[in-house]
Formats: sequence, structure tokens, C-alpha cells
Amino acid sequence: MTATGPLCSSEIIFKSGGLALAAHLALPPGGGKNCPAVVIAHGFPSGPGGGANSPATFPELAERMAAEMGWVVMVPYLRGMPGSEGSFSLQGWRDDLLAAIEYLVGLPEVGAVWTAGFGTGGALAVCAGAADLRVNGVAALATPADFNDWADNPRRLLLHARKAGLVDESAPPKGFDEWKASLSEISAELAVIQLAPRPLLVVHGSDDEVVPPLDARLLSGTHGAGELRMISGAGHHLRHDPRAIAVLLGWLDRQQRELIY
Repeated sequence: MTATGPLCSSEIIFKSGGLALAAHLALPPGGGKNCPAVVIAHGFPSGPGGGANSPATFPELAERMAAEMGWVVMVPYLRGMPGSEGSFSLQGWRDDLLAAIEYLVGLPEVGAVWTAGFGTGGALAVCAGAADLRVNGVAALATPADFNDWADNPRRLLLHARKAGLVDESAPPKGFDEWKASLSEISAELAVIQLAPRPLLVVHGSDDEVVPPLDARLLSGTHGAGELRMISGAGHHLRHDPRAIAVLLGWLDRQQRELIY
């Protein structure tokens, strides 16, 4: 479906546990009521640009979905990211997604809600979707089944998070033991059990050099009815692979149609 009229998109601030977080919100042209909606979770930043790099292209995707599909799309900049207060933690990022879902559900334009995420954001989209029964389904792209690699060396992760600008340089995060514990406690593999039988889409690159393709098969298999789509020759950064985006948009469109009929 292609919507008509002027597109309404804006940068907003929403609250998560007392923190003020930034987000990009795209509304379909002409607004409307009971529009399908999705929260898109960015991944852990890497490469040039650090904290600003990872979510940079998601507003463009959000506006495309609003204009061409008639969806309400929210892209939260999770705690520690530019424009958002706080410091990175897995538990904190999951809570931020739950707060984003709450914000989205409260909008007068919004009807049914889904979550989608890339990389780390995919795992947390699964965890948040499992925890909030109002979420109709989850799409997880290039998603790790767990964070055991991070849990094995939390101080290396902390150093990386500092370099990316997600954690204050001068001190470790408050409650380091709790911060470290969340690395092993939060697991998409465990969360998909709670998510089922709600729909799950798992998209993964066959040549992913960061997250093994085995993780994708594990997630879809553990869910029991997950739709698994392997993208031949694709690496980890599926946001930039048009085939992966086409799979995501097609799945969301089908989800909306199945809900209606």
C-alpha cells in the first residue's frame, strides 16, 4: 500500500526509567487511526563514527515504511547513544525498547505493534517482544542467540563501549556486577520460547562474519515456528542489503494483512 499526502516525521524525546531518550518517529501521510506500527532497534555501534554510526540510516528506512506502507515507525536511540541520556547496558537497552513500545502504544494513530531489530537490537527486540504481550510479532536480523562472548570478557566490552561513546570514560557503569550479569542473563534464545506462538522472522547473512549463521537456525528452531530466511553471500550489516530489507518489509506487510483477515 502506498500512502498519500505529506509525510509527518520528527525527532522526539521519550522517557525510560527516568532517562530522556531521543527517537525518530515517522507517521504515514494523512495520519489516521489504528495504523500498524513497529519499533526498530539499532545494533551496537561499530566502525567509524562510533556511537553515531549504528542508527544513522534507520530514519530513512522509517520514512520509507511510513510513506510506502502506511506504518507508524519509531526508531529509539537507546541509552548512551547520541542525544540520549544514560550509559549502555543490555538490561537498560531492553528496558528502553519496552519504554518505546509503551510510548508507541499510547499514540492515537497506532493500532497493532511489532518490533524489529538488527544485530544486538534484534536480540533485544525479541526479548522486549517476549516480555510485552501487546507485541504481535518480532523480526530479528543478524541476531545473536545469546551474549556469552560478551559475558566471558565484560571488561573488554566495557572498553569498547567507552570508545564508542556509550559509557562515560572516567568510570565504569554504576553497579558493574549487575551490568556484567545482564550479559549472560539476557538471551534471545530463551526469550523466543516466551514469544511463541507469536510470529518470528529471522533473517541472516550466509557469510555473516560477526554472528554465526548457526545462531539464526537456533533461534528459529527454538521458537518452533520461526520463519528463517538466509541471505546468500550477505555479511552482518543487513541494514545495507536491499534483499534483507525487502524480506523484512514483505513480512511486516503480510503480518498486517493476516491480522486484518
